[in-house]
Amino acid sequence: MADKRRFDLFAEFLVERFPTAPRVFDVAGGMGKLNDALTRRGREVTTFDRRWKHLPVRFAERVFTLDEPCACDLVVGMHSDGATRIIVEYAAKHAIPFAIVPCCSDNSMSYKPWMRHLAELARQRGFEVIEHELPMEGRAKVIAGRSPQKVIA
Repeated sequence: MADKRRFDLFAEFLVERFPTAPRVFDVAGGMGKLNDALTRRGREVTTFDRRWKHLPVRFAERVFTLDEPCACDLVVGMHSDGATRIIVEYAAKHAIPFAIVPCCSDNSMSYKPWMRHLAELARQRGFEVIEHELPMEGRAKVIAGRSPQKVIA
């Protein structure tokens, strides 16, 4: 069973690590629980997901793509499955920071190689990579990227 504190723990990490990022895109954010946790902490959040049932939060009921206009200071995903790699690529394209808590890969890689792959992808895109373990049960490792040195199309 997933740790029920995961959204609050990730939100706390994001607020502490990215204090100058008031506008957040939450990609593949499910029902919007991370959105709710971040909104309670003063952030303006838009969750992207195709769910039709969700919390009463700012919600874009569509797939998130690299072509989404950038109206955020930080892009995040918690267990965003197939959208995880897109988050890193989007952040690089728009020269903004990102933070992800990966779970399942989008290419059948097992967990540890997938984590190494994502961290290396971020480094290749010019990010300073930060890895952090959230104090929770389950897949709890955060990969965050700050200050892309260049935008890679």
